This record gives sequence, C-alpha cells and structure tokens, in this order.
Amino acid sequence: MRWLFWSSSPQQQMPNNENNNTKHTPAQAETSSSSSPFHAQCANCSSLTANPHTNTSNPLTPSRQTPHPPTRDWNASLSARDWAGEFKDPRNLVPTLLLSGGILLCLRIHRNIFGQVTSVGDGDNFRMFHTPGGRLAGWGWLPFSQSADVEEGVERSDCVDAPELPHFGRPAQPFSHAAHTWLTNYLLSRRVRAYVYRQDQYGRVVATVYVRRWPFPFIRRDVGLQMLRAGLATVYEAKSGVEFGGEAMEGKYRRAEERARRLRRGLWKAKGTVGWESPREYKTRMAVLEGERAAAAAGGGGEGEKK
Repeated sequence: MRWLFWSSSPQQQMPNNENNNTKHTPAQAETSSSSSPFHAQCANCSSLTANPHTNTSNPLTPSRQTPHPPTRDWNASLSARDWAGEFKDPRNLVPTLLLSGGILLCLRIHRNIFGQVTSVGDGDNFRMFHTPGGRLAGWGWLPFSQSADVEEGVERSDCVDAPELPHFGRPAQPFSHAAHTWLTNYLLSRRVRAYVYRQDQYGRVVATVYVRRWPFPFIRRDVGLQMLRAGLATVYEAKSGVEFGGEAMEGKYRRAEERARRLRRGLWKAKGTVGWESPREYKTRMAVLEGERAAAAAGGGGEGEKK
C-alpha cells in the first residue's frame, strides 16, 4: 500500500504541472503569437510547430521563381532590320570571323610555292623543286621523299632586272657575272617560298621570293630587295610584266635602288662612264640591233632572188 501510494502521487501531480505550464496571461499569449509569423505554439506543450498556412514545401503552394530573359531564335537574325546590332552578337560575329579568316588563309597558301633551289640560270631567275610541306612533310630526310632532280620549275623575281649573261648570240653585260655569282651564293640549295603572280611570255613563273638565312633564320628576306640593296639589279622597267605586290612594296624597291645608286654600289660604280647602260637599255639596244640585222638579211635575200 505504501508503494502504491508513493507511485501514484506523481501521476496526480502531472495534471497540475501541465495546467501550470499551460496557464498564460493574455499578454504572454499575444507576445508568443506575434513573435514569429511562421510558427504557432502547441496547446499542450511549450515547443513551436510550423504554421501550416506558411509551409513553403507544400506542392500546392506556388513557388516564386526568378524571371528569365526571353530566348531569341537564331533564324530571327536573318530577318532583322538592325544589322549592326545583329552582327555584334557573338553567335554571329565569332563564326563569321573564323570562316573569313580560314578562307583568306587558304587563298594565301594556295598562291605560294615552297621548294628547294636546284640551279641559278641568270641574275634574276633560277630553278626550284617544289616540296609542299617542306621538311615537316618528310622532304630531304624520309626515305620515300623524292629527289630534287625529278621535277623543276623556273622562277623569275618579280621586281628586279639584273645584268644579262651572254646568250642567244648576245654579248655579256657588265656586272652580269657578279650578279649571277651573288644570286648563286644566296639561293643555291636553299629552301625558298615564292608568292606567285602569273607566267611571263617565256613560261616562267613571276613571283616574289623569300628565303631564310643565318644568323637570323626567323626573319624572311626578300631576294629581289636584297639584290637592289647590293646594287646588282635595277627595278624592272618593262612596259608589261612587272609585279611589285602593291604600291608600298614598289616604294620600298625604288628607295633601295636609289640608296644603292647614291652609295655607288655594284653596277652603279660605273654609272656615268662611256658605254654604261641599265639592263633595260641593254635589252632595248639588242632588240633594235637584232631587228636591223633581220631586216638586212631579208633585204639581201630579196636582192639575190632578183638577180
């Protein structure tokens, strides 16, 4: 009996404690209800529970989303009126630049020839063997690469006219051997790149030729420009067939010739002496002389027939 009486006393005190805990003044009730708009107090305990009316995890409650800008159709740019704004769009600008740059690069690569010089025939022309791709493609070191004696093409420098060697019955022009020796030492057995313009009346390829030499192998040198600076050639003065690669390059060639003339380099050493003539003047004189000889031979043949 004593054990039952002792164990039942806490059960009798529990309602009193719960009543004491649930007794609040009106001011306390207002304070607890207004302390948090998202929670409500339980009637039988002091813990806080979430308010069902403000439950953001309820699937029936619409959630707030950040508005996204409207997407634009790529095809809409084709019918746009403000072309300046459309071209600045990266979706249009980047592909356009890549495509245009690729086309221009292909055109530039197509109009140049890379090869090895096999022989030098005159002061302004040489023979070269076309090796597309150069040493990276295996030319000169892989066993299946062809020899440089298989196929050749004749190249003529586009902007210069060097003194003529003796050929076709014509005598040699002064400084012709010096120009030929200089070009041979400068190009023979070296790899050059020629930017092609056209073919001349003799079937030779007219091109601007570049070569790399030590001690600065990363700098390309214009072969025609170097000959003008050395005073072993003049700017090509023919009425047709001259190719400079633009007005800027033509001005550079003429300034180099004028400097060599002023410093009296190469063939300009004999400028002003009796019998001096430029390569263009030499060719003109030879053409006139050959025409007179041909006319005299034709006249002599006609007189012989009359007799």
